[in-house]
Formats: sequence, C-alpha cells, structure tokens
Amino acid sequence: MFILKTEKEIEIMAEAGRRLAVILDFLAKSAKPGVKPADLDKTALKMIKDAGCQPAFLGYKSRGSKKGYPATTCISVNENVVHGIPSNIPIKDGDVVKIDIGLVHKGFCVDHAVTVGIGEIRPIDEKLIEITRKAMELGTEEARPGNTLGDIGFAIEQCVKSAGFSIVEKLTGHGIGRELHEDPHVYNFGKRGEGEKLVAGMVIAIEPMVAVGSGKVIQNGDDSFTMADGSMSAHFENTVAITENGPRVLTEIFNSFLV
Repeated sequence: MFILKTEKEIEIMAEAGRRLAVILDFLAKSAKPGVKPADLDKTALKMIKDAGCQPAFLGYKSRGSKKGYPATTCISVNENVVHGIPSNIPIKDGDVVKIDIGLVHKGFCVDHAVTVGIGEIRPIDEKLIEITRKAMELGTEEARPGNTLGDIGFAIEQCVKSAGFSIVEKLTGHGIGRELHEDPHVYNFGKRGEGEKLVAGMVIAIEPMVAVGSGKVIQNGDDSFTMADGSMSAHFENTVAITENGPRVLTEIFNSFLV
C-alpha cells in the first residue's frame, strides 16, 4: 500500500530534490572523455555531504540483495542500463552514460537520473536520449489526481514504441519517501484507465529505461543490468509529487508544476 505524504513532507522532499538536481547537473556536465566514473562518484559523495544530506544509495540493500550497494551513484555506460557500479575505466568519446543518484534530507529520499552523450555520438543514440527524456515528460504529465498508473505507463510506452525503440523489461519506477523504494511499482507500459488510481499526496519516481534493440536484460553478478543483445540504452528519472494542482517535479533546481 502506498504512503501518502503531507504538504509539509512534500516541501521537505522538494528541498531535497533541489539539492539533488544541482549535484546531478554538475556531474552530468563533468562527464567528459577521460573522466573516470569512480571519480564522479567521489565528487557526488562530497557534494551530498557538503549539502548537509546523506547518500541514499551507499550501503542500500534492495530486495534479494545479500550486500549493500558500494557506491553513491549508479553510473551505467552504453549497453549497461542501470545499477552500474562506478568503475575506473575512463569515459570515452561516443559513450552514452547514465548517471543515477539519490540522497536523504531530513529523513526523506529523492531519486534522479539523466543520460549524457559523450562528445560525438551516433544520430540514433541522440534520438534514443531525446525520446527517453520525452517519454519521462509525457508520463509525468499524466501524474495527476484521478488518473491511474496505467495512464503513466501508456504515455511512456506509446512514445517509446512510436519511435521504434523498446521499453527495458523487468525494471520499473517506484514510490518514494522515507524509503528509497516504496509502493507502488510505476511501470513503463500500461493501458489507459487501468492500475491504481492516483491521489494527491503520492510521490513517485518516474523513470523510463529504453533500448535501441530488444528490451530484454541480463542481471549481472554485481546486480547491474545489461541489455541482452548489447544494444544501446538510456534512462531518465524524476521524483514527482501528485498534488491537487497537478504533477510537481521535485528533482529540478526550480521545482515545477505541470498544468
């Protein structure tokens, strides 16, 4: 069962989201050829602590995991779509890099991800990034009272499939609040009017994950996920509050309502 947040709690999460958005924006701009993901991760940890917050990912145990996650960020490159442990392999020109990060502020979590094309990337990869971001935005527009989770999934799925890409299988968005992952699952596919009804006070992470090829994934030994066919992938994520005034994107430097 999902946990509704009060207006005061949403304001705390909005402040957390502003802080996180500043940090992720800096990391995305710092991702350049020759830079090591592990160094970006160290920067992220310092920035979170300097902001008076705690990393949400470091030490986090997801369901079924035997050990805590060893880093502050997930940095996944090319066919690796999510949960990539930041490595010492330098980023290179042409890479498609996903940076996923969360923090905790006054007991509440926020979660945010972007995909960055490094240097000169292929036109199809530029389109992949553009469509994945657009899918997130279209899904977010559906996150308003009276709609359903199926409306969010439908908007995302139609955007992705109409562009000739695939929804990554088995991976979803989620509720978020005092815990990093709460109910409900927020699927990147669905039918209009189906699924749980959305009500004011819900806060969810909307995060389409999209591939150029098949949507099938392989879970690696370190719990990261790789596209089974080796195709390129992209990932965007925002933490979004459902309010009486419409969806409020919390993980933006200037929190915005979509009307």
